[in-house]
Amino acid sequence: MTHSSPSSSHKVSSPRTAVAVLAFVGIIASLMQTIVVPLIPQLPALLHTTASNTSWVITATLLAGAVVTPIAGRLGDIFGKRRILLISLALLIIGSVICALTSSLGLLLAGRILQGLSMGVIPLGISILRDELPREKVGSAVATISATMGVGGAIGLPISALIAQNSDWHVLFWASAALAVVAFVLVLVALPESPLRTPAKFDGVGAFGLAAGLVALLLPVSKGADWGWSSPLTLGLFAASVVILVLWGIFELRINSPLVDLRVTARPQVLFTNLASVAVGFGMYGMSLTFPQLLMAPEATGYGLGLSMVQAGLAMAPGGLVMMALSPVSARLSARRGPKFTLVIGAVVIGIGYVLAFFLTSAVWQVILAGMVIGAGIGLAYAAMPALIMGAVPLKETGAANGLNSLMRSVGTSTSAAVMGVVLANMTMSLGSATLPSMDGFHTTFGIAILAAVAAVILGALIPRNKQSRDTTPEATQQATPVLVDAQG
Repeated sequence: MTHSSPSSSHKVSSPRTAVAVLAFVGIIASLMQTIVVPLIPQLPALLHTTASNTSWVITATLLAGAVVTPIAGRLGDIFGKRRILLISLALLIIGSVICALTSSLGLLLAGRILQGLSMGVIPLGISILRDELPREKVGSAVATISATMGVGGAIGLPISALIAQNSDWHVLFWASAALAVVAFVLVLVALPESPLRTPAKFDGVGAFGLAAGLVALLLPVSKGADWGWSSPLTLGLFAASVVILVLWGIFELRINSPLVDLRVTARPQVLFTNLASVAVGFGMYGMSLTFPQLLMAPEATGYGLGLSMVQAGLAMAPGGLVMMALSPVSARLSARRGPKFTLVIGAVVIGIGYVLAFFLTSAVWQVILAGMVIGAGIGLAYAAMPALIMGAVPLKETGAANGLNSLMRSVGTSTSAAVMGVVLANMTMSLGSATLPSMDGFHTTFGIAILAAVAAVILGALIPRNKQSRDTTPEATQQATPVLVDAQG
């Protein structure tokens, strides 16, 4: 074991291969968030239970993903990022197989939780690229991986709808297991272990405290509409989350090797980037939740476009493809004007997209256009966030910091799901015996999303124009003396 910066011999031989593999891994993991969406109307009959119970099939995955992202990042910093990446993919494979073999709600939830635990692969992938690639290639590579958080969800909807309409629903999970096996093999063959480690004891108490606090916070956010926002259970969990997270914060400040270094997190560049991430995540999920309902609503409503689920999914796909296509543009823009500028421009574009949606929803092409504009903004903003985070934290804390940033996006998406769901559930119209969201309801959700985009612009503007942290320069990397370990260890 030696103390030095990573030498060129430890760098991946093909940066393009590393980016392609990690982008594929990120897309596979993010697919898990939308893979069951086409099944939602059928799940109560398929699982012989109530619609309220089957809603946990999505909630469980979102919660597991939110909880695991900062924990996986820290585990990667300590034990090796590739190793934790492989463990995450193994959990995805096991979870997918469990889901594929069962028609029991309990076992399906267990499998979906294991699938959600794979979401840590995206911050781990970003950290691997920072460790392994030449500095001039890091920006565009990180932008590509970051964009996969939106891309996987967008392209997953039409694919899963196609499978669900034409074969047994278990095939969805066999397909996800097969993709996860391919991803596992690619990582095993194509990626070396990063030589950078943080020699520290894992903060198990901090991990448990953060998990408990997040579950207590995000559970009522996700389920408040079902339970009632003023119910004792909802209010009690919100109160418990405040108490747990305050105690967790006090504990983290008092130990030598915390799960999350709150002093670093409190730096204005990190703090305002994370807050902006919440707002951008809110805007992203708002589109994913509202646009399909608008596209699939019957034409008899006066606003609906009458598409099938597969057609609606295909209409959503261009937005995801635009996200991925704009990631290298975001990297070049960040290199020229700084990631703060890119984040703010991305938030402005998201706002413009929702303004278009507010006024132009009478034809399928108009909804597709609005989705593509919003996707462009998300692609720009998401790709800029890791650059801002990595420019403000020490090299040895990259994994945990990126994990925390991914968590902030998850908080945004969970909050968006709750808020948009409440609005559309309460602003309704009757069509025969059916109750559907009204156009006023959709306009309200678009207005809320515009406000979220404005908040992201303001928070992005508040990010100080710091020079990149000296910890990310070659000289400081040597001063930081990260531990260099055998890649097989």
